[in-house]
Amino acid sequence: MMLFFLSLILLQVQDSSVVLDTLSQAYSDKWMANSLETESFFASFMSSNNLIFVVLGVTLIIWTVLIVYLTRIDKKLSMLENHQNYSSDEA
Repeated sequence: MMLFFLSLILLQVQDSSVVLDTLSQAYSDKWMANSLETESFFASFMSSNNLIFVVLGVTLIIWTVLIVYLTRIDKKLSMLENHQNYSSDEA
């Protein structure tokens, strides 16, 4: 979610810049060649696929971990409740 807001802010900043930058235009070919050589697997994966699928994948992972965590907590809590009820029945 935070990544989404940061990308929106970055796009707004890029759209609002009207100033011409002649230095980056003059050296853009050299910088592009340099950045392509050092591009990591994650960066190439993000640029080759649509970003929405990456966001959906991360969201799915977060929901899955949350559901597994809550299920484990529920099982432990049920076990403690059963143990407490069994102990109070013996007394």
